[in-house]
Amino acid sequence: MINNIKKKLLAYKSQLDYEASLLRYAKKLPQLSLGDRWIVDTLKKEGAYITTLADLGLPSTRELLQASHSLSLEMKQVSNSHLTYKLPQIYTVTSLPEFSTWGSNRRLLNIIENYIGLPITFHGVHLRKDFSNQHEFGTLLWHKDSEDRRMIKVIIYLHDVEEQHGPFEYIPRSLTSIPNFNGYRVDRKLQQSGYLGLKDEELAKILPKSACKSCVGSAGTVIIADTRAVLHHGTIRTEERSTLFFAYTANPPKRPELCRQYWDNTFTIPALSNTSVHS
Repeated sequence: MINNIKKKLLAYKSQLDYEASLLRYAKKLPQLSLGDRWIVDTLKKEGAYITTLADLGLPSTRELLQASHSLSLEMKQVSNSHLTYKLPQIYTVTSLPEFSTWGSNRRLLNIIENYIGLPITFHGVHLRKDFSNQHEFGTLLWHKDSEDRRMIKVIIYLHDVEEQHGPFEYIPRSLTSIPNFNGYRVDRKLQQSGYLGLKDEELAKILPKSACKSCVGSAGTVIIADTRAVLHHGTIRTEERSTLFFAYTANPPKRPELCRQYWDNTFTIPALSNTSVHS
């Protein structure tokens, strides 16, 4: 009982310190253009912003795509025939300049810093290939990430993604944010799952299917999302899907141990010589 009270008091103090830090840093946030301010405002309202590589117009996009397509050709389905589902193949490509240069672009960092509201850190990049699956597991379950209080993942589609490829889906934050009653219901269900996630049928008891925003899109679609704020998942797919995931949090994040996967050896780290852009 006493330990529980202490934990709650510490959590309350931590939240107050966090909110005070946001207030102190507000005047130090970098200036944005009107277009980039619109991105931040949309993130605050919806929890996600959809655009394209062409519309973003960041330099080094060509090199990013060349390296991505070269490496994705090497990615093979993981051998797990003993399982009823197929695990994704994930490369940690943070150390490769074609990825780190794009992900650390100053304009992009300024947008993300204005949303997070504190000094940020760019943790790294995953190149991911997901395979056909008919079972909900892992990131196919509805979930919220927990690396930080606010965080951003920038997701890039490397080919056209339609329903059969299992597009990214999310629930706008206005529908599940506290004090919205559905927010309490969702968080309670997530807690009961051990924060592993919810199946479609479980979420349907709280929110209608029409609440889900499906992010189908052509190659080069960019999804900027606060994956802590919005309930999200990848959908069941019958065809492969190849994507990039760039991860950003405040510096330091609330749970730094969950961010190591973007630069350590949790997943395959491909050699620089494997990319064709240097040939």
